[in-house]
Amino acid sequence: MKTSITSYRTLIVTFAEPIRTLDEMFDNSERWGVSSLKEWIDSYESTRFTQTDDRIAVITSEYNMNHVLKWLESNTPIACAVSVDPQE
Repeated sequence: MKTSITSYRTLIVTFAEPIRTLDEMFDNSERWGVSSLKEWIDSYESTRFTQTDDRIAVITSEYNMNHVLKWLESNTPIACAVSVDPQE
């Protein structure tokens, strides 16, 4: 039996503003195609956004984390981002 191991990267992000405030950037859902930051992040293939606090989210991704992090850094106020490498 063939088995495969998938390594997901995990990013714990603390935003400088509440996530509900960041969701306001998606008020024009026709432009974005989504209505929240969670929906935007989840639209990346194999990527999931889980809010754990009003300013904290855990993001997991199989292979899109570099793109997600670059987009977050360019478009949202991040107070802290900690990457958890599954290889460690």
